[in-house]
Amino acid sequence: MDKTNWTSASCFVLLGISTHSEEQIPLFLLFLFMYTINISGNFAIITLIISSPGLHTPMYILLSNLALADICFTSTTVPKMLQNILSPTKTISYMGCLVQIYFFICFAAMENFLLAVMAYDRYIAICHPFRYPIILTRTLCTQMVAICHALSHLHALLHTVLMGRLIFCADNRIPHFFCDLYPLMKISCSSTHLNTLMIQTEGVIVINGALGFIIVSYACIISAVLQIPSVNGKWKAFSTCGSHLTVVAIFYGTLTWVYFRPLSTYSVSKARIVTVMYTVVTPMLNPFIYSLRSRDVKGAFRRFIHRI
Repeated sequence: MDKTNWTSASCFVLLGISTHSEEQIPLFLLFLFMYTINISGNFAIITLIISSPGLHTPMYILLSNLALADICFTSTTVPKMLQNILSPTKTISYMGCLVQIYFFICFAAMENFLLAVMAYDRYIAICHPFRYPIILTRTLCTQMVAICHALSHLHALLHTVLMGRLIFCADNRIPHFFCDLYPLMKISCSSTHLNTLMIQTEGVIVINGALGFIIVSYACIISAVLQIPSVNGKWKAFSTCGSHLTVVAIFYGTLTWVYFRPLSTYSVSKARIVTVMYTVVTPMLNPFIYSLRSRDVKGAFRRFIHRI
């Protein structure tokens, strides 16, 4: 394309999940319902952990941080999407788009790192149960959470700065419900080679590094559990990991499908549906996955209700 046709976009148009007018109200109600469940469920988990001294352990401190990350992660995209469903213009400013990219990547990376730290927590609890309170002290837990925050912000800053250097054509329509990396790169007039390279190198290291750490942790856990003589003992040990493994499978499965592929094979229409899974559905399900499979959480919830 001729450089004279290039423009500095002041705003973008987010076309959303569907452009059919008859589907807008059902979509609005559906996502408003899921967002409400997400916020209330994760806020309830945080409140329950803070108000219950028995849950002031590394495992539940990490879970409360995951719940907070889920609230922030979903709040980065869903409120703007709900606004745009009811708006005739469906626009987002250029700076607003970059800000959304920054916090979306930041909280996605935060969830990624927290899931890895939670796998380490399960590894210590099962493989070194007697040393658990000595190894995973509150100080170490706080330090690990702080490192997760720092790495997440650095990761988000890198990709946001790279996105800010791109030039966009007169066509500023994004066929997505939020400012995501690949849809924006698709409408850019300038070279996206560096952006793609960083996603598929640094991005792969960040995501696959955490996933690899989780896999190694669970390999050690499985090895330790298989040495337990009783079936009940094995089941009890595995049951403490079920919630975490469920969240890991959904989160990494959808994330890998969307991002770790060549830009030329990226399909926005397919990716929109899969993106909904890890941006809206997974954060909504996390409180139920953890609370329904945790006796400690269910017990603390009953005591909390009785106090009220």
